[in-house]
Amino acid sequence: MRYLRVLRLFLLTSLAAEMEYRANFYLGLLSSCLTLLGALFGLFLLYQGGYRPGGWRLEEALLVLSAFTLLQGLGSTLLAPNLNKIVEHVQQGTLDFVLLKPIDPQFWLSFRAFSPWGLGDFLLGMGLLLYAGERLGLGLGGYLLFLFYLALGSVMLYSLWFLLATTSIWFVKIYNVTEVLRGLLEAGRFPISSYPALYRVFFTFVVPVAFLTTVPAEAALGRGEATFLALLLALFLLALARGFFRLALRSYTSASS
Repeated sequence: MRYLRVLRLFLLTSLAAEMEYRANFYLGLLSSCLTLLGALFGLFLLYQGGYRPGGWRLEEALLVLSAFTLLQGLGSTLLAPNLNKIVEHVQQGTLDFVLLKPIDPQFWLSFRAFSPWGLGDFLLGMGLLLYAGERLGLGLGGYLLFLFYLALGSVMLYSLWFLLATTSIWFVKIYNVTEVLRGLLEAGRFPISSYPALYRVFFTFVVPVAFLTTVPAEAALGRGEATFLALLLALFLLALARGFFRLALRSYTSASS
């Protein structure tokens, strides 16, 4: 309960600060709309002439795109405002003050700031999910399975992002490393089975993009071959991120040392 109260305080203070620049919300929403329109345009081009990449129908591929859009909203709202600043904390020595606070440092670094400018992606992603689900005749169970495995994908995305950000304790100048991850995640706009075999292996076992966007859609459609593996992978990556951060703190000598 203590951490829930702190999380609520973080949310309220972040919103109060961000609402001083309300025009940014409309600009963010416009940017999200343009990004989604671009993705839809590319998807419709791919399906011209009756072609079905990987055997996926257009409506089924829209489920994958909705998962990608929702995770993009998570990245803009929570992950980027917090995890991208870990490098800055290490460089400027402000990580010292985080470690001195009477709260778990990973919790503080992960949830200190919220940006409402990514909410447009959430709204567009939910709208796309409802549209595709209506076209496919999904029931309540299908929607719940989609959201459950999307939550697992969110845990994986957070863990990967946090792992990369934590390496800044050893390698300070790694500002672009999370942008490389975001670039690789762009592959999640389309079903993984639509890629060549070598790419499918890479985006499943090296960078688990398939588990972020394709698996939630497969679970909603009743194609749950990798769904149990998604649960195990999410728990493993979360534990790995936690353990890696604790290991990295042993090497952190603080700005005053």
